[in-house]
Amino acid sequence: MNPMPKRDKYNTGAHSVYLCQYHLVWCPKFRFKVLKDAVEVELKQIFKDIAIEYDYEIIEMEVMPDHVHLFVGAKPSVAPSDIVRTMKSISAIRLFKKFKPLKDYYRRCGGYLEQRKVHQHNWLCEC
Repeated sequence: MNPMPKRDKYNTGAHSVYLCQYHLVWCPKFRFKVLKDAVEVELKQIFKDIAIEYDYEIIEMEVMPDHVHLFVGAKPSVAPSDIVRTMKSISAIRLFKKFKPLKDYYRRCGGYLEQRKVHQHNWLCEC
């Protein structure tokens, strides 16, 4: 993982000085271990793209197979729940578009999936 610069300086607005940083953690549905290999690489890029688009600062990022850690800086006008909602919704839509078997897997709520389909896509685990 490329180290990202630590941000410890205060930001300034027209009438304010602030430093709003949040440690956000969430996991995929049923905590299945699907965030690995190509999915992990794509997810990290998606997070970076979202951060640029919404003016967030990703200070640290770690994608584990069954959960995500983000240490994010944002303006005080942005609620932490808005950051999580934005990151999760956009990343899910983009991942499902790029990895069709992942969408099929979750469409079935992680239930029975044919063994050959699981083995065909080695990034999709048996859980």
